[in-house]
Amino acid sequence: EHGHWLGDAFASGGSVGYDHKGMGITARGAWEGVKRHFREMGHDTQKEPFSVVGIGDMGGDVFGNGMLLSRHIRLKAAFNHLHIFLDPDPDEAASFKERRRLFRKAGSSWMDYKAELISKGGGVFSRADKTVPVSPEVREWLGIDEAKLAPNALIKKLLKAEFDLLWNGGIGTYVKASSESHADVGDLANNSVRVNGNELRCKAVGEGGNLGMTQLGRVEFARNGGFVNTDFIDNSAGVDTSDHEVNIKILLNQAVRAGRLSADNRRALLAEMTDEVAAQVLRNTYLQTLAISMMESFSTARLGSMSHFINVLEEAGDLDRELEFLPDDEELQRRRESGEGLCRPELAVLLSYSKITLFRQLLDSDVPEDSWLSDEAVNYFPAPIRERYARYVPTHRLKREIIATQDTNSLVNRMGSTFVMRMQEDTGASPGEVARAYSIAREIFGAREFWCAIEKLDNMADSSLQISAMLEMWSLIRQATRWLLNLPDGKLEIRRMVRRLAPGLETMEEAIRESLTDEEKESMDATMRPLVEGGFPRKLAERAAILEFLLPALDIVETAARRNTDPRRVARVAFGLGEMIEFNWLRRQISSLGVAGQWHAMSRANLRNELFAHENRLVERVLSDHGRKKNPVLAWAEAHDRALERVVHMIASMKSQPEMDYATLSVAVRALGKLVD
Repeated sequence: EHGHWLGDAFASGGSVGYDHKGMGITARGAWEGVKRHFREMGHDTQKEPFSVVGIGDMGGDVFGNGMLLSRHIRLKAAFNHLHIFLDPDPDEAASFKERRRLFRKAGSSWMDYKAELISKGGGVFSRADKTVPVSPEVREWLGIDEAKLAPNALIKKLLKAEFDLLWNGGIGTYVKASSESHADVGDLANNSVRVNGNELRCKAVGEGGNLGMTQLGRVEFARNGGFVNTDFIDNSAGVDTSDHEVNIKILLNQAVRAGRLSADNRRALLAEMTDEVAAQVLRNTYLQTLAISMMESFSTARLGSMSHFINVLEEAGDLDRELEFLPDDEELQRRRESGEGLCRPELAVLLSYSKITLFRQLLDSDVPEDSWLSDEAVNYFPAPIRERYARYVPTHRLKREIIATQDTNSLVNRMGSTFVMRMQEDTGASPGEVARAYSIAREIFGAREFWCAIEKLDNMADSSLQISAMLEMWSLIRQATRWLLNLPDGKLEIRRMVRRLAPGLETMEEAIRESLTDEEKESMDATMRPLVEGGFPRKLAERAAILEFLLPALDIVETAARRNTDPRRVARVAFGLGEMIEFNWLRRQISSLGVAGQWHAMSRANLRNELFAHENRLVERVLSDHGRKKNPVLAWAEAHDRALERVVHMIASMKSQPEMDYATLSVAVRALGKLVD
C-alpha cells in the first residue's frame, strides 16, 4: 500500500513462494553431506544398502523427506517424542514404499506403519509405556541381554548401537561431549536419552534438524573417526532457498512495475523455476561440503595457518573462540605436535567465519563494480530470468551483495578459509585485490572446467584421488594469485588480464609438456598413474599432472606481452635457462619446505617470490643482450661461463643432499640474484 520496493520479497514462502517441505529442500541439502560422507568411505548411498537410525517421523519435513532420498535405506530404528520404531532386518523395497505412504498421509505417525511389513522382532512402541519388550533380534543387534527396557533406556541403546547413519530430522539435543554436563546442553527434556560423542558407534551423522548435537559433541565424535559436519552446514539449503526466492522476487517485481510481467505470470514463472532454484541451492551445499573435505585434507599440514587465522579473527573482535568451541593455542600446539589437525565441525566454523568476513570486505571494495563479475550477478538467477529479464539485473537493489556472495563462495569454497589472509600477509594486497587475482587465475587456467570434470567422477573414482587432483589446481591457483598480486603495475582488471594472459597460456601448456626433463616426466607419471588406475580418464589425469609445471608459463606470457613478441620465443630462452640452472627443481624444493607457523609461511613465500623475480630478470637480460642471436641462452652462458659454473656446481652439490632447508635454499636464491646482477 505504501509502495515499498520490496513488495512481497520481504520474506520467503507463503502463498506465492517456495514450499520448502514440498521441495524437500532442507533434507536434500543435508543429504548432500550424507552422500559425501559415504562417498569418502567408498560407499554409494544411491546404489548400495546402508543402515540408518533416525530421530523423527515420516510426517515431518526433514525426517520424512530425508528417508525417501535413497531406495537403499535400511531404517532399523527411529524415535520421536511419542514412539519408538524398530525394524531390525528391514526389507529395502517394501520399507521404502511404506515410508513414502506415511509421508503422503496427512498427520501420520509411526503407529500407522503396517505391522506386517516390519521384520521379525520389530514393532512400534509407545514412549509412555513403563517398559518396552526387546526381542532376541534387537538384542543381538544391540549386543545386550535385557529382555525389556524402559523406553528412554532403549533409545540410549539405539543411539550407541552399530549402524551406518544417524539421521536427525527431529527436535532436541541428543549428543553432547563427555566433557559437558547435561546442564551445559540446556535441553532438560532429553537428559535421560542423551549420549556422548565418543559413545556413538555409527559411521556418520546427517543433521537435517538443528541442535541435535552440541558442537563439542560433534568434535568428540569426529575426532573418534566419525563423519559429521555441523547443523548449519547440513541444513543450510532451506535458508539458501529463501535467499534465492527473495532476490528473484525483487527482480521480478521490477518487471511487474515496468509492465513487462503480470502478477499471474509472475506466479507461474516462480513455479516454473522451482527445480532450477533447488539445483542451484544443492550445488552450493555440495560445494560447501567439498570445501570442508579439501580443508580437512591439508588441515594437519596447515594447522599453523589455521591457528593464525583464528587469532587474527579474535584480535579483530570478529570471533569468540570460546563461544564457537574452537581449540585454544595450547590445544592447537598439542595437536601440531601429535600430527593432528582440525576436524570437520571445527573446519565448518572457520569456513563460515571466513565467508562472513570476506563478504563484508568485498562489499567495502570496488570488486562488485568489476565488469567481468557482472556476469556473476546474472548467472545467480535461473535460466528463464537470464533469458527474459536479464535487463533488470543491473538495477537490482542487491546486485552488489549478490556479486559479493558469489565471489566469496567461489573463493572460499575452492581455496579454503585462510587463503585471503595468507595472500594479504604475503603480498600486502587488500581482500578485494586478492579476489580479483583469484578470479583471473581461475579463468586463465580453465579451473571451472577442470573442477566439473573431476566432480563428474563421483562414485566412479576414489574420493581421495578426486581431492588429490583438486589440490593440484588449488596449488597452482594459490601460486598464480600470489604472482598476479606481485605484478609491478598492480592493475588487476579481470577482463583485461584474462585477455592478456589466457591465449598465451593455452599455447604454452603444450610447449611446457614437450620441454620437461626426464626427471620431471617421471614426476608427472607418478602423479598420473594412481589417477588413471583409480578411474580417471587419461586426458583428465594428464591435465592434473601437468598443473604443477604451469606456473612458469605466467612469466613467459607476461614477458612476451610486455615485449610484444611471440611467447614461444620467450619460452625457448626460459626453458633453456631452466634446464641449465635447475629452476624447476629449486621451485619444487621451496614448495616442499615445511611450515610451522606464520613466519615460516612468509619466509617460504618470500623465497619463492625472489626465485621468480631472478628467473624473470634473467630471461629479460638474455633477450635484451643476446635476443637476436641464433641461440641466445648459449651466447649468454659463454659470456658468463665462470659465474654460471659456480652456480651450477653449487646446485648440483645441493641436489646430493638428502633434504633441503630454509638456510640452504636461501643461499641458492641469493647466488642466483648475484648471477643475474
